[in-house]
Amino acid sequence: MDRSPGAAGPARVDATGWGWRHAGRRRAALRGIDLRIHPGERVLLLGPSGSGKSTLLHALAGVLGGDDEGEHHGRLLIDGRPASEARGRAGLVLQDPDSQVVLARVGDDVAFGCENLGIPREEIWDRVRAAIDAVGLDLPLAHPTSRLSGGQKQRMALAGAIAMRPGLLLLDEPTANLDPAGVAEVRDAVARVLDRTGATLVVVEHRVDVWLDLVDRVVVLGADGRLLADGPPSVVLDERREALAAAGVWVPGVPLEVPDATDAAAPDARPALSTESLAIGRPRGAVLHERLGLVVPEASSTVLTGPNGAGKSTLALTLGGLLAPRAGRVIAAPALARGIGDAPLRWRSRELLTRIGTVFQEPEHQFVASTVRDEVAVAPRALGLGAADVDARVDEVLQRLRLDHLAAANPFTLSGGEARRLTVGAVLATRPGAVILDEPTFGQDRLGWVELVRLLHELVREGTTLLSVTHDAAYIASLGAHRIRLDARAAAGTGVATRGGPA
Repeated sequence: MDRSPGAAGPARVDATGWGWRHAGRRRAALRGIDLRIHPGERVLLLGPSGSGKSTLLHALAGVLGGDDEGEHHGRLLIDGRPASEARGRAGLVLQDPDSQVVLARVGDDVAFGCENLGIPREEIWDRVRAAIDAVGLDLPLAHPTSRLSGGQKQRMALAGAIAMRPGLLLLDEPTANLDPAGVAEVRDAVARVLDRTGATLVVVEHRVDVWLDLVDRVVVLGADGRLLADGPPSVVLDERREALAAAGVWVPGVPLEVPDATDAAAPDARPALSTESLAIGRPRGAVLHERLGLVVPEASSTVLTGPNGAGKSTLALTLGGLLAPRAGRVIAAPALARGIGDAPLRWRSRELLTRIGTVFQEPEHQFVASTVRDEVAVAPRALGLGAADVDARVDEVLQRLRLDHLAAANPFTLSGGEARRLTVGAVLATRPGAVILDEPTFGQDRLGWVELVRLLHELVREGTTLLSVTHDAAYIASLGAHRIRLDARAAAGTGVATRGGPA
């Protein structure tokens, strides 16, 4: 077993009556947690959105925050010491990897944690190269972190944690934004690290089936922040199957009761958005694709798929009028443009609000208000709607997306799944003709996923044009009436719109 600096053996976790309440939240995120994790155990932590999974990981890593961010009770120990005093024993990969990027180059970022642990310089770079290779991040060490896709940032964050060789590896939705090949690579990378170091693992993940062969224990938190179940995977997931699914846990094999993709297609639909010889790329970055000829049909649901780094988010922002084409053009149909010209890039912000609403991959990048209710109300107020109309739209959105109980909460205190639903709701409140969603099901529990998918089907039936960037196979099966796939390489015409078939 590795005993070099940063690898002092597997950690032990002891929680006794532990709980935490976020400042500004009415109820505790966690309460009365009694939990013992033995050295070397591999634990899958499940629960509905907002049950406190991420909060528990942050607490174990010693980065939960001080008294100004919330209050705690009970004891939470790592190797017999308060978790806040055991920093360096845990390696944490956050739910939003973008928030963990600290340096300008990939190699330096991965090395950051090792440097803080005082690992000898000559050893650091061997660790960095091995970690980058283990997670399948096929990029030079000098590659700018500002040019990484969301999935690439996730791999880099995981590489940084692996390079530290912690006694306790904490992973929060580590495969949420990865393509199918990336999911397998990351899972296998974690398995190799655990086999080599014997580290203790706590992983939060909605893709339960990905981790079942790797973990030996499942712990489930309930919506009330208390322990709901704890035991071997076969016992917890088989014996409490229906109860867990009803609570919002993704239990493998329990069918989803949502419409399929045939219900999200308009017969003989005309284009809502189309492109001519389109080239895409970030400002000052390389051209990712060129001469793209794409069609997004009106009043239908289209999914955009492809490997991480292929340019899916870049294409979505370009189609949404938020990023300038590098060449060619994006064309909005007359029914969508409604008399203001066919180039979405030239539309003013207020004109975009009711025509094309875009939800970014990182929810926090869109928050501008101090409460959930005000966040949903921002755009309707910008449209000049009366107070009664604004209230009616906000109430409808909050209820449909199960956010009404969080109306007074600060958006930055929400869980990842709650934050994602809030950004979707803020866009839907303006009732735009087209909606573009980047990874809409990221962090969603089973109940939130079903409610969101049903809502999107309703919007399509009412005439909304929907375009979603996603790796979610179940989402594609339900809303992939039309499909666009981008290859990883820049090439002429690599994105081709198709109806039906595998994405």
